Amino acid sequence: MNPIIEMRDIQKHFGSVIALAGVSVDVFAGECHCLLGDNGAGKSTFIKTMSGVHKPTAGEILFEGQPMNFANPRDAMDAGIATVHQHLAMIPLMSVSRNFFMGNEPVRKTLGIPFFDHEQANDVTMEEMRKMGINLRGPDQAVGTLSGGERQTVAIARAVYFGAKILILDEPTSALGVRQTANVLATIDKVRKQGIGVVFITHNVRHAMAVGDRFTVLNRGKTLGTAKRGEIKHEELQDMMAGGQEMVQLEGSLGGTV
Repeated sequence: MNPIIEMRDIQKHFGSVIALAGVSVDVFAGECHCLLGDNGAGKSTFIKTMSGVHKPTAGEILFEGQPMNFANPRDAMDAGIATVHQHLAMIPLMSVSRNFFMGNEPVRKTLGIPFFDHEQANDVTMEEMRKMGINLRGPDQAVGTLSGGERQTVAIARAVYFGAKILILDEPTSALGVRQTANVLATIDKVRKQGIGVVFITHNVRHAMAVGDRFTVLNRGKTLGTAKRGEIKHEELQDMMAGGQEMVQLEGSLGGTV
């Protein structure tokens, strides 16, 4: 089986600053590929390159085996790459169904005049949220009344409904409590089982280990390594993220308290 997307030796320079120094990652259908790294590792720049925000300075992007050169995020979305950002673009006082279809409103015509099709939007929203394990009070429920995890699930369900083949999740659990995090991780598992490739960006090793099939660690714009589930332990992944030998030395100087 070939990967949906291949990012080959991606480099990105901002003037004299090298944000990415040759990062290679691929993502297969039905897998969750976790991209880990501390702040400044290059995770954000990499996913912006994958999703069409940045053009790579060097390297190659293959999508479904074909070379791609995304001109902008719309190009990437049209190809099937959807990004759910940490700070969700939702209007709290607007209903779940209106947020779900924002920018893609279903339309029906009455006397030749187009109107927002509330009935279709409501039915689809309730069904798609039910599939993700979220039981709304109703489609008119304001998004602002949902928990952080439920809002993340709305964004994920929306991306899936509109045809995502690759779903990029940018730190979706970073600001959530334990129960909300569990709900989001369960949603990721549901999406993966639908055959969608998930790129899970996180600095939390526990969350990555809960749902990840493969793990790639970035450090200062470079790939430290990629491992499959079962090939690496939690502690090893944590050490790679934290700087490997540097962390061992720090633990020694602090009496093993890190």
